[in-house]
Amino acid sequence: MADQNIFGTFGKAKELRQRILFTLGALIIYRLGTYIPVPGINPTVLNEIVNQTSGGVLGMFNMFSGGALGRMTIFALTIIPYISASIIMQLMTSLSPQIAQLKKEGESGRQIINQYTRYLTVLLATVQAWGFAVALESTSGASGSLVLNAGIYFKITTVVTLVGGVMFLLWLGEQITERGLGNGVSLIIFSGIVAELPRALAQILEQGRTGAISPILIIIIFVLAIAVIAFIVFIERSQRKIIVQYPKRQVGNKIFSGDSSHLPLKINVPGVIPPIFASALLLLPTSVSSFAGIGSDSPDWLITVNSLLGRGQPIYLAIYIGLIVFFAFFYTAIVFNPDETAENLKRNGGFVPGIRPGPPTADYLDFVLTRLTAIGALYLSAVCILPEILISKYSIPFYFGGTSLLIVVTVAIDTVTQAQSHMLAHQYSGLIKKRRLGGYSR
Repeated sequence: MADQNIFGTFGKAKELRQRILFTLGALIIYRLGTYIPVPGINPTVLNEIVNQTSGGVLGMFNMFSGGALGRMTIFALTIIPYISASIIMQLMTSLSPQIAQLKKEGESGRQIINQYTRYLTVLLATVQAWGFAVALESTSGASGSLVLNAGIYFKITTVVTLVGGVMFLLWLGEQITERGLGNGVSLIIFSGIVAELPRALAQILEQGRTGAISPILIIIIFVLAIAVIAFIVFIERSQRKIIVQYPKRQVGNKIFSGDSSHLPLKINVPGVIPPIFASALLLLPTSVSSFAGIGSDSPDWLITVNSLLGRGQPIYLAIYIGLIVFFAFFYTAIVFNPDETAENLKRNGGFVPGIRPGPPTADYLDFVLTRLTAIGALYLSAVCILPEILISKYSIPFYFGGTSLLIVVTVAIDTVTQAQSHMLAHQYSGLIKKRRLGGYSR
């Protein structure tokens, strides 16, 4: 009944409707930009190259860009340079005392860190765009060279176009976060994956029609995708609630009893960061080898390494799991500081029942968080490895992989949660307004 009342207020929540419409309009602009090509690219040769390297890092980042990389458009780099810059700045927060001090200064310090992140985004985007331009000029297919007119003019044009696309997406994401609904950067990646899902579905059905995949396997894939989505929702909504007790306090002549609250700890604190970084590191050698053109005349050790790191190979899967576990613990250590949390609880008079304030509380939080992170790392590994096997053995599109499903489900959960929060705020503000009007009428 409560949920019905919440969703029943949607028609009256004018601000929420405006936010939703603004978000949809911004995402439509983003999708239109994924079809504006970079000047000087031969589309026929590009299609040949994309089909040949679809299993490497090109295919994975093409998924994150919503097909923009495969079409080599102005949004080919998507928002990945900004994500990389944000991770580096978070690392610097824990390594540099100056940046750590900025983080403690509140809103002013956060704005300075955000400005540094933008500068770093421009730098990373420029380096990546230049690398793309050089790689494009040295790439050719059966129909000829990929670049129509190679030279310094093409390199400069490509760099300016791609870097401009990254910064425009960064600005668009900030506008969605401020004036729309949900996290803008996450929604941009989310919309790219969702927009390409119909094509991936048609590809699977076409493979079934031609006999490349059996109909039974297609049914198993769909059932498995639904089961994985349900499992992701269950884990992402799960929390470990640590009870926090506050002592009795005296205000004037009155003594108020101690309050009780809880500290929620998610099982999967780092989200989709570990699979993204692990995939990028693992697919980089195979992608470099594909551009370098490793063949029978290459050294034996290079051919062996390239084959062992192929998708679906046991060594590849083992290293993939190891990287996911490493990045899960590494990123969790960055975003959650047990010592700082314990100090804040002690400063506010809070304590965990049965645990002394200060360092013992920090040790207890670290112990609980380590166990939760271990469970979260196993969960991420299981979600990513099973689709990885299907992708390598049966040529299933990336869009049905674990990383893509993780992004889609987690962003959808966060967006729905924000929408419910806006509807609750509108409902409560209406009740307060009626109460005030009733008081004046008396």
